[in-house]
Amino acid sequence: MKHLMARFLNRVALIAPGGYRLRPMIHRWRGAKIGANTWISQFVFIDELHPEGIEIGKNCTIGIRSSIITHLYWGPRRQGDYGPVVIEDDVYLGPHCVVLPNVRIGKGAVIRAGTVVASNVPPQAFWGTQPARPLGWATVPLASSHTYEGFVKGLRPFRPGSQNATATPRTKKDAESGSKPGPKLETESAQH
Repeated sequence: MKHLMARFLNRVALIAPGGYRLRPMIHRWRGAKIGANTWISQFVFIDELHPEGIEIGKNCTIGIRSSIITHLYWGPRRQGDYGPVVIEDDVYLGPHCVVLPNVRIGKGAVIRAGTVVASNVPPQAFWGTQPARPLGWATVPLASSHTYEGFVKGLRPFRPGSQNATATPRTKKDAESGSKPGPKLETESAQH
């Protein structure tokens, strides 16, 4: 019954108002250790089975839709089978971050939005993944008018360092005319 109530409180904390008071208080009731003056944004997921493995210091900010996870197993709760997460004082955890088990984030660190934190972060570090980059060219849109198989077959490799590394792919007509690559206008694509 205790674990059922903890799961219910976790759901309530996702949408409850009060990032400085109510949400931290609910997670404390669940077993997480949370310091004073810590802001927990809405839709923050704090591990459902082992909240007692989470320690968040004082004066921290936990960004919207972030997740702090202390276990990576399926099925019913296993007593003591989790990896603690410690977030020290004055940490800023940006929106949409994921903190995995057995991680310590040092005092004053800033975690960039969208980062998956899988290893310890030193104090006062600005930590994050590199900005998004092209993975390939999608010559067939992934839309309801095309199949997934067609999309996959239409993928073309992206070659870093080439002159078109940050532009759209060159068409045969562009290459022959010597024009620079750039976005196609609707009227240009209709002519091909």
